Amino acid sequence: MQTLAQNLTSQGINASLTQLIHTLANTSKEISHAVRHGALAGVLGTTEQENVQGETQKKLDVITNDMLKDALDKDNTVRGLASEEEDFIVEVGAKGDYLVCFDPLDGSSNIDINSLVGTIFSILPAPEGELTEQSFLQAGRKQVAAGYVLYGPSTMLALTTGQGVQLFTLNPETNEYLLTTEAMSISKDTAEFAINMSNQRFWEAPMQTYIADLLLGTIGPREKAFNMRWIAAMVGDVHRVLSRGGIFTYPTDNKNPEKPYKLRLMYEANPMAFLVEQAGGKASTGYETIMDIEPSEIHQRVAVILGSANEVDTCLEYHDIDYSEEPEV
Repeated sequence: MQTLAQNLTSQGINASLTQLIHTLANTSKEISHAVRHGALAGVLGTTEQENVQGETQKKLDVITNDMLKDALDKDNTVRGLASEEEDFIVEVGAKGDYLVCFDPLDGSSNIDINSLVGTIFSILPAPEGELTEQSFLQAGRKQVAAGYVLYGPSTMLALTTGQGVQLFTLNPETNEYLLTTEAMSISKDTAEFAINMSNQRFWEAPMQTYIADLLLGTIGPREKAFNMRWIAAMVGDVHRVLSRGGIFTYPTDNKNPEKPYKLRLMYEANPMAFLVEQAGGKASTGYETIMDIEPSEIHQRVAVILGSANEVDTCLEYHDIDYSEEPEV
């Protein structure tokens, strides 16, 4: 099996991007270690702080965020970073080639019940001149690399540099990432969907109708039986989609009119959309392609529909229908 270093060399990745990917990969090994120790290390539970999203921070949110910040601060390829746990962008170096956006511990609400969590990252080119929030506001098409690390029964790294999606597994004996899937591929069709059904009454009419038709199975207009899965950590649900197909969605809802969207564009939706597209899938908000969105602010939220290409297209067909009335709830 190829190591991560050997695989990056075979792809012809330049030295500075290779260095940065290794920094992220090595830090993920430390995070994996912290996650595995859990209660034994006293890292579970919440803090008394909230992040910029108004969400109560878990202890491991803060710990993993600091791990990544410290590692990236020492990497001379990094110009600046943006994190879910940081109110503002952080300037790292004066001459770095790259900007890094990350969610240090996606699904952290799962950590206290020993369920799946992960780290998501996006790497963008650093523009010349003064570093400001505007420097980060680049469409997803500008990403030079993206990936996630899944901390599960085994620790896995899914990575794209625009040459397909490679999956690496951390060997616990050697502490090296080894290539276990050379090219992840999402089936175009699927009979599996992932959505938070507890929000059903708050969805827009197109998503209400689409999911209702899936639930009708073989007696409905789709004439097909669908299964639902929901891990409550985007990294886990997207990993399942990359591994065996499916559609994952966190759609627009009116549960809180001030926050109609759940997932963050820069460090959740964009990197996952990059991975999904590179594996042959599609990623949309329901109304526009995620990777084509011109960001307006670093913590911008968007609706997300991604996965098997034909099923995403079918879902989008529902969004083209003119619903003149709100659905009954």
